Amino acid sequence: MKKIGLIFLTLILVSCGASSTKTSVANSLYEVLTQQSDGGASIRFYEILSEENEIVMLQNDEKLKNKIKPTDIQTSNFIVLNMGEKTSGGYKIGIESAVETDKNIIITINEIAPESGSIVTQEITTPYCVVRINSKKEIIIK
Repeated sequence: MKKIGLIFLTLILVSCGASSTKTSVANSLYEVLTQQSDGGASIRFYEILSEENEIVMLQNDEKLKNKIKPTDIQTSNFIVLNMGEKTSGGYKIGIESAVETDKNIIITINEIAPESGSIVTQEITTPYCVVRINSKKEIIIK
Protein backbone atom coordinates (compact mmCIF):
# COMPACT_ATOMS: atom_id res chain seq x y z
CA MET A 1 0.00 0.00 0.00
CA LYS A 2 2.89 2.34 0.77
CA LYS A 3 4.36 1.71 -2.69
CA ILE A 4 1.10 2.56 -4.43
CA GLY A 5 0.75 5.74 -2.36
CA LEU A 6 4.37 6.70 -3.10
CA ILE A 7 3.94 6.06 -6.84
CA PHE A 8 0.68 8.04 -6.86
CA LEU A 9 2.32 10.95 -5.00
CA THR A 10 5.29 10.89 -7.41
CA LEU A 11 2.98 10.98 -10.44
CA ILE A 12 1.09 13.94 -9.00
CA LEU A 13 4.31 15.84 -8.30
CA VAL A 14 5.74 15.14 -11.76
CA SER A 15 2.53 16.11 -13.54
CA CYS A 16 2.19 19.32 -11.53
CA GLY A 17 5.87 20.18 -11.78
CA ALA A 18 6.97 23.49 -13.17
CA SER A 19 8.10 23.47 -16.72
CA SER A 20 10.27 26.15 -18.21
CA THR A 21 9.23 27.64 -21.48
CA LYS A 22 11.71 29.63 -23.43
CA THR A 23 10.39 32.58 -25.32
CA SER A 24 12.63 34.15 -27.85
CA VAL A 25 12.16 37.82 -28.45
CA ALA A 26 12.56 38.37 -32.14
CA ASN A 27 14.55 41.46 -32.95
CA SER A 28 12.55 43.87 -34.97
CA LEU A 29 13.98 45.18 -38.19
CA TYR A 30 14.24 48.73 -36.87
CA GLU A 31 14.13 50.70 -33.65
CA VAL A 32 13.41 54.41 -33.27
CA LEU A 33 16.16 55.76 -31.02
CA THR A 34 14.80 59.31 -30.78
CA GLN A 35 12.04 61.32 -32.39
CA GLN A 36 12.13 65.03 -31.55
CA SER A 37 10.11 68.02 -32.68
CA ASP A 38 13.13 70.30 -32.51
CA GLY A 39 16.89 69.95 -32.87
CA GLY A 40 17.19 68.73 -36.44
CA ALA A 41 18.68 70.42 -39.49
CA SER A 42 17.13 73.42 -41.22
CA ILE A 43 16.95 71.55 -44.54
CA ARG A 44 15.03 68.37 -45.41
CA PHE A 45 17.27 65.34 -45.92
CA TYR A 46 17.69 61.66 -45.08
CA GLU A 47 21.12 60.26 -44.24
CA ILE A 48 22.18 56.62 -43.96
CA LEU A 49 25.07 56.08 -41.55
CA SER A 50 26.93 52.81 -41.95
CA GLU A 51 30.59 53.54 -41.23
CA GLU A 52 32.22 53.61 -37.83
CA ASN A 53 33.31 57.27 -37.98
CA GLU A 54 29.73 58.33 -38.81
CA ILE A 55 28.20 56.33 -35.98
CA VAL A 56 30.69 57.76 -33.46
CA MET A 57 29.00 61.11 -34.11
CA LEU A 58 25.71 59.61 -32.86
CA GLN A 59 27.38 58.08 -29.81
CA ASN A 60 28.54 61.54 -28.73
CA ASP A 61 24.99 62.95 -28.83
CA GLU A 62 23.44 63.45 -25.36
CA LYS A 63 20.09 61.90 -26.32
CA LEU A 64 21.63 58.86 -28.02
CA LYS A 65 24.84 57.96 -26.20
CA ASN A 66 23.23 55.35 -23.93
CA LYS A 67 21.15 53.83 -26.74
CA ILE A 68 24.00 52.87 -29.10
CA LYS A 69 26.43 50.12 -28.13
CA PRO A 70 29.90 49.77 -29.69
CA THR A 71 28.86 46.39 -31.15
CA ASP A 72 26.02 48.05 -33.09
CA ILE A 73 28.59 49.32 -35.59
CA GLN A 74 29.14 45.78 -36.92
CA THR A 75 25.48 44.71 -36.95
CA SER A 76 23.39 47.81 -37.68
CA ASN A 77 22.96 50.82 -39.92
CA PHE A 78 21.47 54.09 -38.76
CA ILE A 79 19.20 56.57 -40.52
CA VAL A 80 18.87 60.25 -39.64
CA LEU A 81 15.59 61.70 -40.95
CA ASN A 82 15.35 65.50 -40.99
CA MET A 83 12.10 67.18 -41.95
CA GLY A 84 13.63 70.65 -42.34
CA GLU A 85 12.52 73.96 -40.91
CA LYS A 86 8.79 74.25 -40.19
CA THR A 87 6.90 77.41 -39.18
CA SER A 88 4.90 75.80 -36.36
CA GLY A 89 4.77 72.82 -34.03
CA GLY A 90 2.86 69.61 -34.71
CA TYR A 91 5.16 68.17 -37.38
CA LYS A 92 6.69 64.70 -37.01
CA ILE A 93 8.83 62.42 -39.13
CA GLY A 94 9.36 58.69 -38.73
CA ILE A 95 9.23 55.30 -40.39
CA GLU A 96 5.90 54.02 -41.66
CA SER A 97 7.19 50.58 -42.65
CA ALA A 98 10.35 48.58 -43.23
CA VAL A 99 10.48 45.56 -45.52
CA GLU A 100 13.49 43.25 -45.79
CA THR A 101 14.20 41.60 -49.12
CA ASP A 102 17.04 39.26 -50.12
CA LYS A 103 19.37 42.11 -51.08
CA ASN A 104 18.14 45.22 -49.31
CA ILE A 105 15.78 46.90 -46.88
CA ILE A 106 13.05 49.19 -48.19
CA ILE A 107 12.09 51.97 -45.78
CA THR A 108 8.92 54.03 -46.22
CA ILE A 109 9.05 57.43 -44.52
CA ASN A 110 6.01 58.93 -42.79
CA GLU A 111 5.81 62.72 -42.49
CA ILE A 112 3.01 64.04 -40.29
CA ALA A 113 1.79 67.64 -40.57
CA PRO A 114 -0.66 69.25 -38.16
CA GLU A 115 -4.28 69.35 -39.27
CA SER A 116 -5.37 72.66 -40.73
CA GLY A 117 -7.10 74.75 -38.11
CA SER A 118 -5.54 72.88 -35.21
CA ILE A 119 -3.96 74.80 -32.36
CA VAL A 120 -0.18 74.44 -32.49
CA THR A 121 2.75 76.41 -31.17
CA GLN A 122 3.79 79.25 -33.44
CA GLU A 123 7.55 78.83 -33.48
CA ILE A 124 10.16 77.56 -35.88
CA THR A 125 10.71 73.83 -35.36
CA THR A 126 13.08 71.35 -37.00
CA PRO A 127 11.68 67.81 -36.49
CA TYR A 128 14.03 64.86 -36.79
CA CYS A 129 14.23 61.15 -36.06
CA VAL A 130 17.15 58.73 -35.59
CA VAL A 131 16.49 55.06 -36.37
CA ARG A 132 18.63 51.93 -35.94
CA ILE A 133 18.18 49.37 -38.72
CA ASN A 134 19.14 45.96 -37.35
CA SER A 135 20.85 44.86 -40.55
CA LYS A 136 23.86 45.78 -42.68
CA LYS A 137 21.98 45.31 -45.97
CA GLU A 138 21.63 48.16 -48.45
CA ILE A 139 18.85 50.60 -47.51
CA ILE A 140 16.42 52.09 -50.00
CA ILE A 141 14.31 55.02 -48.79
CA LYS A 142 10.89 55.73 -50.34
